[in-house]
Amino acid sequence: MIAWFLRRLLQMVLVVLGVVTLAFIFSNIVPGNPARLVAGPQATPQAVQLIAHQLGLDRPVLSQYLQYMWRLLHGNLGVSYALEDRTVSSEIMGALPFTIQLAIGGVLVEILIGLPIGIIAAYRAGGFLDRALNIVALVGLSMPPFWLGLMLLYYLAYKVSLFPLNGTGHPLVWYLVLPSFTLGIGGAAFYARMVRTTMISVLRSPFIEFARLKGMPERRIIFRHTLRHVLTPVVTMLGMDLGYFLGGVLIIESVFGLPGVGLLAYSAIGTLDIPMITGTVLVAAVFVVVMNFVVDVTYTLIDPRVRLSRR
Repeated sequence: MIAWFLRRLLQMVLVVLGVVTLAFIFSNIVPGNPARLVAGPQATPQAVQLIAHQLGLDRPVLSQYLQYMWRLLHGNLGVSYALEDRTVSSEIMGALPFTIQLAIGGVLVEILIGLPIGIIAAYRAGGFLDRALNIVALVGLSMPPFWLGLMLLYYLAYKVSLFPLNGTGHPLVWYLVLPSFTLGIGGAAFYARMVRTTMISVLRSPFIEFARLKGMPERRIIFRHTLRHVLTPVVTMLGMDLGYFLGGVLIIESVFGLPGVGLLAYSAIGTLDIPMITGTVLVAAVFVVVMNFVVDVTYTLIDPRVRLSRR
């Protein structure tokens, strides 16, 4: 297990390094001049050149990259080009709480809606309830998140005034209900179908038939024996979703006016704010690889066979 842990740790570092390197390269090769964007459209060429020198943009890309990586090793993500010399770290730390709240809310919606629907549909496979829940799941998968978010805002926030239209100032995180539902409903529909398919396969297994022949109660069969096998693919997808959500969900944050990491990254791309772009990409990459690692560790707790294979 120690050798496996060290190997996974090295893989995580290499993946994050590769993602940050690609983000830095792509930010520097896209058309546009960050110094011109910072100076403004009316700035003289001399002013633009001076700003480029102050930002270090007149040096070779390799030199800029090495200097950035050196700062990164010391925990310094740099200074934003477009946000009046504010540090990238402070901006990300200010945006991260909103993204974390939204990510947790979206995952909760996926679990609380998707898992029960999948279990009920599998247990009533082929019946009316199964068909109805399958239709509901297909509708959830088909709805574009931006359209669903706008519809919820129009009917539940504008027409009924049950929820705030945008922003984060409403008490008791009431402002997170609609964004979380919009973010998680597609995943909930996917989980419902995945749990249904996996659970039907498990319920037809010989060991389940044997448990029934022994007279074991149906509730115990489902919650003690069946769910253990169903949870393995669910944990995988939940870990991936949570890592992706924590990296910033641009569409949801834009529709609902949440100042999260995704919206921060979008603004940085529009202004060619290279330190901010690479900083937000770094945060997203770290969350994804960490959640993948958490999923791998969780496997060892759910399935003893995985734990034995890693010894």
